[in-house]
Amino acid sequence: MRRIDARSLRGLAHPLRMRILEALELDGPATSTTLSARLGESTGTISWHLRLLAEHGYIEEEPDRGTKRERWWRVPAGQTVLNPAEFRDDPETSGALKVYLQQLVEQYYARVQNYVDENWSGEWQHAAELSDWRDLRLTPDELVALNNELKQVIDRYTATKSSDENAKQVIVQLQSFPRETP
Repeated sequence: MRRIDARSLRGLAHPLRMRILEALELDGPATSTTLSARLGESTGTISWHLRLLAEHGYIEEEPDRGTKRERWWRVPAGQTVLNPAEFRDDPETSGALKVYLQQLVEQYYARVQNYVDENWSGEWQHAAELSDWRDLRLTPDELVALNNELKQVIDRYTATKSSDENAKQVIVQLQSFPRETP
């Protein structure tokens, strides 16, 4: 597990770099040319951002693919963890944290919107879930416990990758946060 520090947070907190990282996480290794076509940006711009992501350890070159002119990039094995509380009170990183979190929310929204816009079969529409629960009242410790239990369930399913031909990549988005009542 890799923890994001202040320097690497500033290196990641850019909308295009976050889109590049998301594309590599969701779709696997790619070249700057592939990412350029997918993201609608110039190859030079994508290459520059790929090098920055690599400099901060978010991605790495895939050594067994490509040539000197065609470099393949991938996300290294292991999980990257960010604890926003570590950066909120630091004036040098709070701006980067805000950019990062705003872009993350936009990516989460875009994923759900893409699902809604696509024409999924009734079987998949029945299996999917778009819901929220508003009647919880929890302490911070209880919210941490709830999140940890939910992560354990997701980890169990992640470990048992289905080989069924009907299996699809599934995204589970969890947003749990307090709300001030008026």
